[in-house]
Amino acid sequence: MKRTRVAVIFGGSSTEYEISLQSAYSVITNLNPEEYDLILLGITRQGAWMRFTGPVEQIKDNTWMDHSVSVPAIISPDRNTHGILEFHGNKVTTTRIDVAFPVLHGKNGEDGTVQGLLEMAGIPCVGCGVLSSAMCMDKDIAHRIVSLAGVKTPPSIVLHSYVSEAELLKRIAHLKYPLFVKPANAGSSFGITKVSQESGLACAVSAAFEHDRKVVIEESIDGFEVGCAVLGNDVLTIGEVDEIELCNGFFDYTEKYTLKTSKIHMPARIDVETAARIKQTAIVIYRALECSGYARVDMFLTPEEDIVFNEVNTIPGFTTHSRYPNMLKGIGMSFEQIVDTLIRLAIDR
Repeated sequence: MKRTRVAVIFGGSSTEYEISLQSAYSVITNLNPEEYDLILLGITRQGAWMRFTGPVEQIKDNTWMDHSVSVPAIISPDRNTHGILEFHGNKVTTTRIDVAFPVLHGKNGEDGTVQGLLEMAGIPCVGCGVLSSAMCMDKDIAHRIVSLAGVKTPPSIVLHSYVSEAELLKRIAHLKYPLFVKPANAGSSFGITKVSQESGLACAVSAAFEHDRKVVIEESIDGFEVGCAVLGNDVLTIGEVDEIELCNGFFDYTEKYTLKTSKIHMPARIDVETAARIKQTAIVIYRALECSGYARVDMFLTPEEDIVFNEVNTIPGFTTHSRYPNMLKGIGMSFEQIVDTLIRLAIDR
């Protein structure tokens, strides 16, 4: 049987570079070598693309860009190539690929940019397409679309540039503290600040603008965060709902990847009826934002049991202990089954 040639793309010019390496390692080591011929395509922090042919452990420990096992390479936008170009000195070779599996978290990977390149090249891409990826990455746009679909969103305002302190206070006058100040386009909680009083607002806005040209300021939602794994194109598979238990603060970068003071409950500590409502809301959000392949939909559950939209991650963390695969494990899917299904979904689409 002919093996499917899969290009796993990892790294990237993103603040989430390190997380991408860990996710890619898990994906690569769970793809059956009898079924898949892997082409490993890494992107350095500086944006250099390379084909990597060394031991997969070098991806995990970030030594993969060693020139003895990596050569400059790019995805060709030419549909006749349908693959990558490798540059060996004065010689250029081509390698055809069947499907690409981007494992790129955050900007320049999860935002529709790489998806657009693959679409131009005519190469099937695992996960959401260009439009969906771009909409989900932008917290402002995602909230507008989801609100139109009838799902509650936090009260908020948007800044497209710095404003005076007086103007800032005027714009947020209708919002209640505490507030979250966020870059509209960023992941893993980079640049996000929880502000409890007026004095911390200006610094929080400055921190957010370091990550993006658009900033969202929104009310904190009482209650706790729940997540839902969605898998599929037309027919959807929904994982178990999980729940984030926080001791203090919010689910920032440190807590997401160390769980020092927080805990993830899977399944969530909620009744069956509430879980069913959360799953149905996740489907509405997934459809409204035109997602395909897979995504993790994050929401809040209030003390009144209202469901409020938070965000969609179109390339969520994908290590063997990450939330997305664990929610699908909750309904009996193994990690290997998940990645197999994602590749099939991309080719079918």
